[in-house]
Amino acid sequence: MLDLLALLFITMSLGLWYVRIKMTYWVRRRICHEHPSFPMGNMQGLRTQRHIKDILTPMYEAFKDCGDPFAGMYILLRPVVLVLDLELAKHVLIRDFPNFEDRGLYHNEQADPLTGHLFRLDGAKWRALRQKMTPAFSSGRMKYMFPNICAVGAELATVCGELAENSICNIVDVSELISRYTSDVIGSCAFGLDCNGLRNPQAEFVLMGRRAFRQQRHGQLVTALIENLPNWARRLHMRIVHQDISDFYTRIVRDIVKQREEQRIVKNDFMHLLIEMKRRGEITMQELTAQAFVFFIAGFDTSASTTAFALYELAKQPQLQLMLRAEMELALEQHDNEFNYDTMQELRYMELVIAETLRKYPILPQLTRTSAHYYIAKNDHHFYIEPGQMVQIPIYAIQNDPDIYPEPHKFIPERFLAHQMSQRPTASWLPFGDGPRNCIGMRFGKMQTTIALFQLLRQFQFSVCARTESKIQFDKNNLLLSPANGIYLKVEKLHK
Repeated sequence: MLDLLALLFITMSLGLWYVRIKMTYWVRRRICHEHPSFPMGNMQGLRTQRHIKDILTPMYEAFKDCGDPFAGMYILLRPVVLVLDLELAKHVLIRDFPNFEDRGLYHNEQADPLTGHLFRLDGAKWRALRQKMTPAFSSGRMKYMFPNICAVGAELATVCGELAENSICNIVDVSELISRYTSDVIGSCAFGLDCNGLRNPQAEFVLMGRRAFRQQRHGQLVTALIENLPNWARRLHMRIVHQDISDFYTRIVRDIVKQREEQRIVKNDFMHLLIEMKRRGEITMQELTAQAFVFFIAGFDTSASTTAFALYELAKQPQLQLMLRAEMELALEQHDNEFNYDTMQELRYMELVIAETLRKYPILPQLTRTSAHYYIAKNDHHFYIEPGQMVQIPIYAIQNDPDIYPEPHKFIPERFLAHQMSQRPTASWLPFGDGPRNCIGMRFGKMQTTIALFQLLRQFQFSVCARTESKIQFDKNNLLLSPANGIYLKVEKLHK
């Protein structure tokens, strides 16, 4: 009995010693940091009481003026670098990219096949797949997909008008409506399917899209352990994608590929490009499925929230809507009154509006990288980053920093005029990341948002109403920025 108690005492003492060593890492290095709590480190309340931006932004604000290139923080017991200096951010993303190529996120192509996609893969697997996938997102490919998206955009405007006409005081939840639009766009461009999400809010494709990004398979602590101990999670064959979601997308992709190969169907969509890559032996069926899956989840919530946030800001400043309509009419006049890919390129002020929307509401609030080797920041040996150490770049905090963007709470598209942009550091606007690992679908996302705004603003006036929040509340359970309570706006038909 005494031996058992002694063993228990020794085990507990070693455990406490290990926790203490881990959670005093930044103290020993004399780096500014937020005091951690066991077991979540600085992540207490993540996805329940606080959004990730509500954790990183106060830390950035507390330490940004200390003159250090980075501060310290903890995710569970793991010491993590929080970048404060924009020059260091540029080095991490661009100049010293070979050292910060990996995100270090969990992926397991065998046990959890849908995690084997571009966003999660690292190293040689990521490099090879990125090289193969890049041509699929060229401007030429976007031009081919433009008519498909435009057709869905026209249906969006029709459904929006019907909802406004049949609602009380013409009030529409534009965030919910736009999410149905993006599901139909992705369904068409990625899978070649008519999902009918705009007409049927309960369409399976729409519901699965919402669940895929917002519904965790595990609780907060287990999810954090999987993401921060990916090698252990792989050894234990753990999964993060719900089985029914995995089965749903795997079945859809398998059936589409089989039908197209047997019937020799050719379409101008993302799926055709993937099938051609598979035919040439460049990717396997499993890799094809994972890329189709990430195309859907990456394009679903991101573009939907961006478009809804833009409409929210435009509703508060109706003069901006007038400027956009004038620009749209001029662009149409220059292109025989036809809205095509070239017409879209003329919408310069629209570009500014989207850029400012993504400045104020970066859909992914932070960038994650992992250091491959021992790295010295800013030529100061005191500020070194260890091999395998995670690095966080707090995009939301940077893009809402009044020292970089005066009056950041104000929506001012002119911030992105060339002469104003030249006065800011390179890494001050990062909604798509930067460098070789930037968002591969950036062109597609912008095009999807532009088409939706074009179709809606040409036909409707958007304004705030009694149900419009004065300040958008974000869904804490979503790692992306998305409205927690919808975005309700008054929608009125324009009379020409």
